[in-house]
Amino acid sequence: MLTGIHPILTGQLLAHLDAMGHSDSVVLADAHFPAERLASRLLTFPGLTTPDVLRAVRSVVPLDDVPSLDLMASADGTRLAVQSELVAAAGAEERDVRFLPRHEFYELAAAAYVIVRTGETRTYGNAILRKGVVTVDAGRR
Repeated sequence: MLTGIHPILTGQLLAHLDAMGHSDSVVLADAHFPAERLASRLLTFPGLTTPDVLRAVRSVVPLDDVPSLDLMASADGTRLAVQSELVAAAGAEERDVRFLPRHEFYELAAAAYVIVRTGETRTYGNAILRKGVVTVDAGRR
């Protein structure tokens, strides 16, 4: 156990997040997501929701410039409760968020540094987070 590190963040996930460079992306995927097919690096967190994992990731990863968070647009274009939870968990402002059609989201996800598949059972509970620049002062907040 480490002091100050969210308990959801395993050593393996922390290593991937640390290895990511500026603008590299991490996908937080729901249980329906084709993670096995798309991922070059895949971690699974079956007992956790996507917003919970995103909140933990954001505790150590700053947001990139706009758009810093991509969400998969629902079939009818309405914002779902899980999507609002993802925006809140990311600490993102509306200008930081972009909604993408499913297949465009999949294309971006396939290029991500790592995909983290959660146990989220709500549909459209997927997010792509781009890592911002980690500054010297970032650890002093």
